[in-house]
Amino acid sequence: MKNSRARTLVAALVLSGGLIAGGAATAQAAAPATVSAAAPVAYTTGVSAGAVAPADPVAPQAPAAPGSVSLDINGVDGKPSQSITVIIALTILSVAPALLLLTTCFTKILIVLGLTRNALGLQGTPPNQVLAGLALFLTMFVMAPTFGAINDTAVQPYLKGEKTATVAFTDGSQPLKEFMLKQTRPEELALMTKAAKRDLPATREETPLTTLVPAFALSELRSAFIIGFVIFIPFLVIDIVVSGALMSLGMMMLPPVTVSLPFKLLLFVMIDGWGLIIKALVSSYTG
Repeated sequence: MKNSRARTLVAALVLSGGLIAGGAATAQAAAPATVSAAAPVAYTTGVSAGAVAPADPVAPQAPAAPGSVSLDINGVDGKPSQSITVIIALTILSVAPALLLLTTCFTKILIVLGLTRNALGLQGTPPNQVLAGLALFLTMFVMAPTFGAINDTAVQPYLKGEKTATVAFTDGSQPLKEFMLKQTRPEELALMTKAAKRDLPATREETPLTTLVPAFALSELRSAFIIGFVIFIPFLVIDIVVSGALMSLGMMMLPPVTVSLPFKLLLFVMIDGWGLIIKALVSSYTG
């Protein structure tokens, strides 16, 4: 047993020695090629004809002086960049409901249509969505010349790079300002100017938007309620007549509204009530 173990150990040592010798021979055969390939780079002091000289280090730029920061939001060709245009569009969309309610005829038209529905005695017909949609399209019809002027004088020149944002805002607000001044009473302008503790402007055209917008909204509310009062009168007369007739017949348990509603609808259809109201609303702005 001892002899067999000794033979096995000797055979393993011989095999290991052969592997080590073979690896050393392989390394010696490959070593000259590696050294010769790397020799020019390691020991050459000059620069060869095809070599590229290292670039000179770039000196760091001096920091800008305080107060000399400039920001250019336009693109290379002078037009506003696409990102800035998207930001402005999103900002306009976020304040669009407030602009629609306070700087256009939408509020007045919607209130008049709602008062007409209440005068007829109809609580949910037409629905609010129908009235709001009708008021919206009537607003677009009435405000089309104003919106067109804003687009021609402000939006398109700004997108083409012909005007800055400040100049475009000033020029674009003029058509809207003229529209609101035509519909605003001097009493509301004086009221808002006094509430703001400001001096009265020399002319109406010099009224700032911060004073003109609430004054215009108050004038629109006043006009809407006046029109609503006129609309209520004929339907109120019908209610009084029907109520008196029921009282004379002794039918006190029958609600007068139930009897007067068909007569209101008949009268409203015969005189083309919706057409008259819409015509009166549009003509109040277009003259």
